[in-house]
Amino acid sequence: MNDPHENSSDALLKLESQLCFPLYAASRMLTKAYQPYLQALDLTYPQYLVFLLLWEHEELTVKELGEKLLLDSGTLTPLLKRMEQKQWLSRRRDPRDERSVIIRLEVAGRALREQACHIPEQLLGHMGMTKEEFEALRTQLNTLLTKLC
Repeated sequence: MNDPHENSSDALLKLESQLCFPLYAASRMLTKAYQPYLQALDLTYPQYLVFLLLWEHEELTVKELGEKLLLDSGTLTPLLKRMEQKQWLSRRRDPRDERSVIIRLEVAGRALREQACHIPEQLLGHMGMTKEEFEALRTQLNTLLTKLC
């Protein structure tokens, strides 16, 4: 019950009144829920996100990856280097624009797709959500993300 002595600005500064905290905590917990599935494939969560895009597009520039994942090249470059060392992808300069680096999926990276295809369904079960609840939440979060970008 609300405290009659509490003013509205005090109520707004309570953790329970914030939108940022449940989003932050849910993001951390969801990433943690992915860990056992990704560890089985020797993947980190950011590597999985890169793969999701490459499995869809086969080849993207670092700039395109960064735009789609909302990550800067300083964050992406070391991640992509580690993935290249595992022979999951290749990095090469774009012959049309030397400033641009093209990321291309390699055979070993393509092979991981088949092993990872079960992850979304397993996560849905882990969250205890119906497909409809999941899609509604994803739509709301994408709307919020669009408004914040």
